[in-house]
Amino acid sequence: MKIRVETYDGYRAGERPLRFHIGAKKRDVVEVLDRWFGEDHDYFKVIADDGGVYVLRYNRSEDSWELTQYRAAGAGQESAKEGKAGTQDLLN
Repeated sequence: MKIRVETYDGYRAGERPLRFHIGAKKRDVVEVLDRWFGEDHDYFKVIADDGGVYVLRYNRSEDSWELTQYRAAGAGQESAKEGKAGTQDLLN
């Protein structure tokens, strides 16, 4: 799912996400739990202000962001929602 992300630009542009928009909803990033860098993408596992855990992927060549994984606050690992699964829950 394509999303819009506002980033902190420190030593490089798009150093880390500060907030992101899913449809009309805005989520502030409370904590960056993990980050890793692939050949073409940067990944950020974050906790948002709703308590949910999100994995955000930045495509460097296209300068675009996607939500690749979401887990609601209080949900166990077995209920992780990947890709487009659970998209309606995020928009409501």
